[in-house]
Amino acid sequence: RLCYFAIVAARKDAMVRGWAGDLHQVGAYSKFFKKKSGEDSWLKSLFVRKVDPRKDAHSNLLAKKETSNLYKIQFHSVKPECLDAYNKLCEDVLPKIHKDDGYPCELVGTWNTWYGEQDQAVHLWRYEGGYPALTEVMGKLRQNKEFMEYRKERGKMLLSRKNQLLLEFSFWNEPVPRPGPNIYELRSYQLRPGTMIEWGNYWARAIRYRQENSEAVGGFFSQIGQLYMVHHLWAYQDLQSREDTRNAAWQKDGWDECVYYTVPLIQHMDSRIMIPLKISPLQ
Repeated sequence: RLCYFAIVAARKDAMVRGWAGDLHQVGAYSKFFKKKSGEDSWLKSLFVRKVDPRKDAHSNLLAKKETSNLYKIQFHSVKPECLDAYNKLCEDVLPKIHKDDGYPCELVGTWNTWYGEQDQAVHLWRYEGGYPALTEVMGKLRQNKEFMEYRKERGKMLLSRKNQLLLEFSFWNEPVPRPGPNIYELRSYQLRPGTMIEWGNYWARAIRYRQENSEAVGGFFSQIGQLYMVHHLWAYQDLQSREDTRNAAWQKDGWDECVYYTVPLIQHMDSRIMIPLKISPLQ
């Protein structure tokens, strides 16, 4: 019996020591994650931060009010042996649609991926007038024999294709034609559902840190297709200019805070370095 009570006492002592060790470990973690003050911790940004209740759609809260532009981004994975023929086909047909006043749309930019997913073409279109303009253009293109022949020939060259319909963030630059030569980076972020407003709040302040070299081209968020997708489009003279510009942002007060608080909102991110085709308004 004395042996039994000794064992129970030993177990209790071990439990107390275990709890004490756990509390010590929690204290160590708290100190590790503490940033500047107890009010600004990394853990708090993940679990405690409150977002104002949503009282309207993302499209109304984040998109430009002064325009009704709708954007479509297309991703075409091309058979490697067909890329030159594909580019030639696009150069023959797409500028005609861009220049035709009968179509309420314009080609914002068209590129081949240089680094990232290889043998891929990316096209960005703007529809002036939103969804009615998109519907009008699609209807007219179905009656355009040259375009339908283009689609038929294009289909023989593709491995896969996908698109998304986008709106532009109200605080981002309007994508307008620019001279080259430039390389372009398309950074795409898959956000956690429910975090788009929070993302917009931070980037509305952060975008001012990325304007000195005119690198900001456009910022968009998806409406149809893969949802909670954000696309940021940047222009640089070359890869070294990209490196220098991005490093310079870290020297500005506030940029680190944007990164610190937006990284936890991201589920997946991707970067493409792209070269514009000669028909692209963004050169």
